[in-house]
Amino acid sequence: MELNSIQPAAGAKHAKRRVGRGIGSGLGKTAGRGHKGQKSRSGGFHKVGFEGGQMPLQRRLPKRGFKSLAASFKAEVRLSDLEKLPVTEIDILALKQGGLVSVLARDVRIILSGEVSKKFVVKGLTATKGARAAIEAAGGSVA
Repeated sequence: MELNSIQPAAGAKHAKRRVGRGIGSGLGKTAGRGHKGQKSRSGGFHKVGFEGGQMPLQRRLPKRGFKSLAASFKAEVRLSDLEKLPVTEIDILALKQGGLVSVLARDVRIILSGEVSKKFVVKGLTATKGARAAIEAAGGSVA
């Protein structure tokens, strides 16, 4: 195959419909726009969701819910996940390199879920009361 022999698939390309070119074309006179009204005029358009002046659906329905912009910067890590890390000194960088938290994460919280048997030194992270107790019980520390 050569670059100059590449062609689009059969039926992929078709001629643009020429409107307003006489009765015989089937799209003469109003050119497929119907009679009168905003959409028949040149430059006649309305924004998405416009209902002719009636209160649009997206404004009639009540507002609901909330999406936190800070959510993408927060992360949680289980104790059982920390157990799998090959390092003993754990900080945010170690968690990012281990793939346990997103690269965007800024605030990481360690939660009590699973067992911990290794000794860890946790720096710069917050931990729940239960997680802190479990880490300290295994001989580690949370700074």
